[in-house]
Amino acid sequence: MNAKALWYAVYTKPRWEKKVAELLTRKGIENYCPLNKVVKQWHDRKKLVEEPLFTSYVFVYITPSYLAEVKKTAGVLNFVYWLGKPAIIRAEEIITIQKFLNEYKAIQLQKVAVSPADTVQVISGPLMSLEGTVLEVFQKKVKVILPSLGYAMVAELERTSIEVISAKSTLSNSQLPPSSLKNFKIA
Repeated sequence: MNAKALWYAVYTKPRWEKKVAELLTRKGIENYCPLNKVVKQWHDRKKLVEEPLFTSYVFVYITPSYLAEVKKTAGVLNFVYWLGKPAIIRAEEIITIQKFLNEYKAIQLQKVAVSPADTVQVISGPLMSLEGTVLEVFQKKVKVILPSLGYAMVAELERTSIEVISAKSTLSNSQLPPSSLKNFKIA
């Protein structure tokens, strides 16, 4: 039986994300450490720097036979687990992260409770054909949930490029404001 490679998330020591990615690459293990471009201000200058988007996380693309090898890598504390097994990250979510980072600067992450809500589909631009879940729309921002990661990526979009498809309230009022539960298409 030939096992298929899947994406997994590994938890690293604090501030070891880039080093772990480098060590995994040296071992020949495909990995992805999403880096966010942010402007840092010092008292005398500003500089554009790349910081890990997900603090203490690196994604690896491996078959289950490589789980132990990844765990032996310096700086790797453990895999992220779901129901007692290493959590599998959908390839579509890795692609969404990559496209967000290519299109937007200074992305903000917000920890969210993952619950089923309405679905969006991007119909134009660099994120075309991707599906995601809209958590909330306000002014020029759209929150898109990556369900298996438990994070929402926030990107600024023009209000005129958002079209309501249908409303579906599946989350309770204690989780979200009632006005935030709508299905949108990003035009």
